[in-house]
Amino acid sequence: MRRSFFNRHGHHGGMRSPLAIASRYLAQARSFSRHNPVAINYAIDGLLVLGATSFAANTNNLFALRLGAGEIHLAMLQFLPQVLNLFLLIPAGLFADSLRNKRRMLTGSLTMAAILFLAVGAVGFSSVQPLLLFLAFLAMANGAIMLYSTAWQGYFPEVVEPEKRNDVLTLRTRMSMLVSFFIPLLTGSVLSAIPSDRGKIIAHQIFYGMVAILLLCNVVHLRKITAIDPVPPKKFKFEEIKKAGARLVKNRPFIMFAGVALLFHMTWHFDWTLYFIGQVNYLHMNELQLSLAVVGATAVQFTTLRFWSKRNLKHGVEKPVVFGIIGLAFHGLVMVIATALPLSIGPIVFIILHSLATWTLSTISLNFFQCLLPVLDKEYRSFSASVYTMLIALSNALMPLAGVAIYRGLGGGIDVIRTIYAFVFVLRIVAGGLWWLRVKVYLRQKREE
Repeated sequence: MRRSFFNRHGHHGGMRSPLAIASRYLAQARSFSRHNPVAINYAIDGLLVLGATSFAANTNNLFALRLGAGEIHLAMLQFLPQVLNLFLLIPAGLFADSLRNKRRMLTGSLTMAAILFLAVGAVGFSSVQPLLLFLAFLAMANGAIMLYSTAWQGYFPEVVEPEKRNDVLTLRTRMSMLVSFFIPLLTGSVLSAIPSDRGKIIAHQIFYGMVAILLLCNVVHLRKITAIDPVPPKKFKFEEIKKAGARLVKNRPFIMFAGVALLFHMTWHFDWTLYFIGQVNYLHMNELQLSLAVVGATAVQFTTLRFWSKRNLKHGVEKPVVFGIIGLAFHGLVMVIATALPLSIGPIVFIILHSLATWTLSTISLNFFQCLLPVLDKEYRSFSASVYTMLIALSNALMPLAGVAIYRGLGGGIDVIRTIYAFVFVLRIVAGGLWWLRVKVYLRQKREE
């Protein structure tokens, strides 16, 4: 069976010195980089983009709180960007399909995002409605990142052959996880060391400046990634929506995939804001502890990624997702356990259990996109991917808001949080079962074909 550089054992029996192991690993890495330049280029793309979004993700909620945000404002951090994306996704998909070179859309959207993130940081200097300006600019910046993602989904299959996609995405995901490990630790350490709120706000503004720098660096780097199998461009006209939509409705594998994937994401997005509320209001976690929770989870995902990549090579990319969904079902119980403990140990137990509970999450980040690609209509690939992304964006917009609304409607409090997470546990188990049924039907149809 073919094994990539990422799925080889580092030794062949016997004890070897750390220097010998490191030298051998470095030689393998050099050989891999010479023979797989596309994988390296996509890994750098992941480092830069995920580095930028990691700086933003670990800044947004805390910056909003220091601008005076309440629970509803925190939910709006998810809601507003996704609502904007709903209006942009279909035109963005059609526009991407109309381009002879989708790389132009990648670089243009990243440049736009860099400028908007600078504007996000600048609202800290405003004395007139800084919170509203923050929400507006952040929504537009995330919209620009969405345009990048839409073009990326259409460009990736034009650059990477099907047999190399697992290796390329594995390397890109690992590199992305590296920055997701170090950046939260950096931001949490810096913020917790600054005593004044004004100083913390300035630190947040510097972080948004780092976001812009990383995005602009990627604009330059993307020149190295070129298509080897470009799809002929389609004319950009809205009449194409009818034709593309008719083909999409008849695409049963896509309909089955999108339906089950949407249910799973609804159960996943439902508690995103509630999780932050539980961490801050009931576990009283500070910036460093919040960062350690992210770092611990990233470290576990990084160390388990090779395991799940091997499962992909052995069993395909469809079946391992079942374990990813079921594993996340138990992740929701972490908040129930941690909040039942005394505050002296609750945050520590939360960080440990939260990290361990993400051991299957790598299958979600690595496999979902690979499961999507085979069910897309090649002629309208970007449009089909945009429809799927629009469904996920709709879930991402509404479900966190629904979670907060239910939490407040039931009177709030820690007992309500625990009840909600028990309910989420059941829903995720159901989603995992439906994914398994969908995989059985899909694989049977593939065998028949």
